[in-house]
Amino acid sequence: MADKQFMTVDGIPVEINGERNLLEVIRKTGIKLPTFCYHTDLSIYGACRMCMIENERGGLEAACSTPPRAGMNIKTNTERLRRYRKNILELILANHCNDCTTCENNGKCKLQALATRYNIEGVRFPNTAKSTKGDDTSSYSITRDNGKCILCGDCVRVCKEVQNVGAIDFAHRGSKMIISTAFGKPLAESPCVGCGQCVSVCPTGAIVVKNDMPKVWAAIDDKETKVSVQVAPAVRVAIGKQLNIRDGKDVMGKIVAALHRMGFDAVYDTTVSADLTVIEESNEFLKRVEKGENMPLMTSCCPGWIQYVEKKHPEYLDNISTCRSPMQMLASLVKDEARSKGEKHFHVAVMPCTSKKFEAARDEFKVNGDPNVDAVITTEELIVMIKESGIVFEDIDPEAVDAPYATISGAGLIFGVTGGVTEAVLRRVAGTKSRTALLTIANAGQRGMEGIKEFDLEYADTKLHIAVVSGLANAEKVLKRLAAGEKFDLIEVMACPGGCVNGGGQPFNGTESKFRRSAGLYDSDRLLSIRSSEENPVIKELYENGLGERAHELLHVHYKKH
Repeated sequence: MADKQFMTVDGIPVEINGERNLLEVIRKTGIKLPTFCYHTDLSIYGACRMCMIENERGGLEAACSTPPRAGMNIKTNTERLRRYRKNILELILANHCNDCTTCENNGKCKLQALATRYNIEGVRFPNTAKSTKGDDTSSYSITRDNGKCILCGDCVRVCKEVQNVGAIDFAHRGSKMIISTAFGKPLAESPCVGCGQCVSVCPTGAIVVKNDMPKVWAAIDDKETKVSVQVAPAVRVAIGKQLNIRDGKDVMGKIVAALHRMGFDAVYDTTVSADLTVIEESNEFLKRVEKGENMPLMTSCCPGWIQYVEKKHPEYLDNISTCRSPMQMLASLVKDEARSKGEKHFHVAVMPCTSKKFEAARDEFKVNGDPNVDAVITTEELIVMIKESGIVFEDIDPEAVDAPYATISGAGLIFGVTGGVTEAVLRRVAGTKSRTALLTIANAGQRGMEGIKEFDLEYADTKLHIAVVSGLANAEKVLKRLAAGEKFDLIEVMACPGGCVNGGGQPFNGTESKFRRSAGLYDSDRLLSIRSSEENPVIKELYENGLGERAHELLHVHYKKH
């Protein structure tokens, strides 16, 4: 007890136990200080000044950038602090466009929430900002509006520190300062990979997901068009929070029911094509190991990662697996059948990923100009569509996915979390069905939220060295080691930290969300009787019906240096 150190927060003694700053200590007391620029996964910036506290000497300090000290006595809620925070909010609001009711972030905006919390009933200063909606709509993935930017710098830091992309930064000075690409070029001409992590940290509507809902509604309303939709594994455990269901709970059955009610003719599960990816990718991996060519094999499921390699490391394009992503594999099968029948067909994909919008538009995934995926909507967009439809999500009964893509395996399901692709491949390569063997594979080293995980695996007469990476800055570290001569056999990369469960198109409910959502996927995996992709009867039937003969055409792609 004598070694413990304490400080006092609003009269409450609080133990200091390795916290980096006062903000972390204060949060242990159940007090939520307001912040705009603070994120636990980013560097300390201290720009917004909303988290100011009053110390025992009457001075003001920023809680996010002040380390805790034993014996400190601070206050977080005084008349002076309330007045200070209200002044900051008024100044921001005076320089912020006020079209809240028509803003894409209405109801989810942190500025809006804090204005309500501090009872801002009017702004004493003239409003100097106008919405620049459409300021930059060049990207397939996201839209920027500088008129709603409060210069918190969150997007700049996540792009640099977490993703190592650096597509945006501060430009100009003083009152003319903005967030911009280099030389003010459109986002589509920048190094941006469309990962959408900037969307997840933006506290306002300055950066939002590109809205593709209108064309989906238009297709549904066209009675001459068959409209099908596929749903990615990570969506099922992320959609619930905003629809009055626990975050991380698997609600795929309710999603299917909602999509049917909205008017979709067929609802499929992308998990099926994740199983297909496992078969094709494990075959490719073993062939490369045998021949020793284009090693290490790098996964190809993540379109943000593909763009990163194309734009920053084209020398590794031959290492990228030729397998299409699960989204494109399923879409290829669906649209190929529709084309053979001469059917007017519109295929939609519900994805946790903003970069999937770019992938859908790539020429590599079009047949005579017709895309395999006609529209991608994110989890966030699906939530909006469900609410717009008047569907009370928590009250509807679950429904089954439509045939023929209805049966799934646990291996395909865990694609939604970092390490899932690797584990799915290992289950297939190991060729085992026993519970003990599955537990051994589960503990091989691929699970967990660490940005870089490495482990060795004995296979035949060799030892395979495998890396599982999430976050592009971590991918850059591994690529540098590879260039320096280190040996890797398989490298799984997901652009978003934690994998698809933390994708840029998912509802962002704090850093704990990715842990709850990944746990939800593993829970669902354990409850499935089919745990390995090769055991899925849908996959067996596809190959028995001749898919193998057309595998190169429908399931593979070769990315080329631009």
